[in-house]
Amino acid sequence: MHDFALLALLALAAAGGAALGMMFYGGLYWTIRLGIESKAPALWFSGSLLLRTALVLIGFYVISGGGWRRLLACLPGFLFARVLVTWWGYRSAVVSKSLKAAAAP
Repeated sequence: MHDFALLALLALAAAGGAALGMMFYGGLYWTIRLGIESKAPALWFSGSLLLRTALVLIGFYVISGGGWRRLLACLPGFLFARVLVTWWGYRSAVVSKSLKAAAAP
């Protein structure tokens, strides 16, 4: 395989890892927001954990295609998504808090 084709394939694998990470950590953020206010938080958290983990494992399997290089390329994208979702969650919490403070009499 040519070097450029391999590099493009690894970049796509990293992008796929980022998409999986956004789904995993975004789902965690969503679960926390809904689970805290739920009457059955254990069901929310455990069900979400099982679903998110299963989807990520299947996604890693499909993206890797049996190759360790693509699997290894998924990992930085997945971890980068964690940073992005954490930043987004913090930013939305700060904006929400400032909007509530501005609306208070």
